[in-house]
Amino acid sequence: MTTLGIIGAGHIGTALAQAAGDIGYDVVLSNSRGPETLAGLVDALGDRPSRKGTVRAATAAEAGAAGDLVVVTVPLKAVDDVPVEPLAGKVVIDTNNYYPQRDGHIAALDDETTTTAELLQDHLPTSRVVKAFNHILAADITARRTPPGTPNRRALAIAGDDASAKETVASFIDELGFDVVDLGPLAEGWRIQRDTPGYGADLDAGGLTAALAAARRYRDV
Repeated sequence: MTTLGIIGAGHIGTALAQAAGDIGYDVVLSNSRGPETLAGLVDALGDRPSRKGTVRAATAAEAGAAGDLVVVTVPLKAVDDVPVEPLAGKVVIDTNNYYPQRDGHIAALDDETTTTAELLQDHLPTSRVVKAFNHILAADITARRTPPGTPNRRALAIAGDDASAKETVASFIDELGFDVVDLGPLAEGWRIQRDTPGYGADLDAGGLTAALAAARRYRDV
């Protein structure tokens, strides 16, 4: 049994808590408002008949410390609030997207000299960040799961600078029910940011690969 720590209990965090629990992961879920505000969600997730793993609420630091694998799924403007020390040495999945109307303008993202995942990696220098789950609707994380080998199986893109961390995340995604397309380093994560051809699209590995290749930077459009 592996523990998944989730920092952020919004739509993506909740969907991953459900999907991971269904395949036997213990889940420690957190948000910015405190564990007591998650009681109803924890009860709902725990009562699902398909659930094989446990689920509990905690603080963000506790979720980070407990997780063998950790998901950071918070608004980008809140990245600096993510605890650093509890995530040291861990593989951290970054699901974040940049929405200036929500996050405020971030100059390095506006001029595309960095990516959202690189910002998180800078904040977590001792963690191994992998970009994933930022281009799929939360509902599809549970609705589009299929076994390996399924024809036209939905694919998800990952990016990361650490090969073993990417292997860990790719294995997790496959367990959840999706194929994986490796984008390469974190710097290539822009290829699956909002408004690119692969963003939100329901594609198999071949289709996603083509969509990633067709992506253009905002500054070049």
